[in-house]
Amino acid sequence: RFLKQYSCENLILNGDIIDGWQLKKSGAWKRKHTRFFNRILKMIETHHTKVYYLRGNHDDFLDQILPFQLGNLSIQKDMIYESHGKKYFITHGDVFDSITTNLRWIAYLGDVGYTFLLWLNSVVNHYRIKRGLPYFSLSQYVKGKVKSAVSYIDQYEEELAKMAKAKGCDGIICGHIHKPENRSIDGIHYMNSGDWVETMSALAEDQDGNWQLIFFNEINFKETMDDSLHRFFIGKSESNVVPLREVSFVKPNDDHDTPAISSIQ
Repeated sequence: RFLKQYSCENLILNGDIIDGWQLKKSGAWKRKHTRFFNRILKMIETHHTKVYYLRGNHDDFLDQILPFQLGNLSIQKDMIYESHGKKYFITHGDVFDSITTNLRWIAYLGDVGYTFLLWLNSVVNHYRIKRGLPYFSLSQYVKGKVKSAVSYIDQYEEELAKMAKAKGCDGIICGHIHKPENRSIDGIHYMNSGDWVETMSALAEDQDGNWQLIFFNEINFKETMDDSLHRFFIGKSESNVVPLREVSFVKPNDDHDTPAISSIQ
């Protein structure tokens, strides 16, 4: 529904669009997953959109075919994006996470707990909607209250900023930690597209090189969308998706059965 409202020159799916971990557990590929990719193909065919799918930790099975290019579709590990004289390093971000790269079993265990938290989140919001209350991210609230999680996120963002500087880039765009952000860290423009399971957010760049975070729940779909957004990034999708000028996505959905776009999850 989100992607149908926009047209863009570039669409960047920043990792975890296909939740391979979840598919291994349930083995369920649903019709709505197929509809999502059909939409991507239509964007390529109708608007000649260039689509970049960057590999995340949940879709690490893509390592078997990297790098891959077919027409306007490219699947790769990371990329450098240049716009208005600035260079941005774009990566899913799991490479900077020692838990997901070196302690895979702990990452899987954490995924089980996270899946439960997302289920609980959907139950809470079901009753909130019935009472006319706005969407509330229980999982984001819980993480914000755990000091170790807050400390980890701060260190993660600082390390990514250092990486961008080491690569001679002006900024970095990532996902992975599900925390949408658009700010400066030691002179580096740090952006995280969030995800499509909790925040349902994306990053977008307009024709003048200005970046903004877009939140699905704040969009009025009855109004005309701004055609100037020509790039989208999609971040984490452990079942969701997200966008930006290159729209930035992240996870497919909160029930783990559809496609983000953190960031560009």
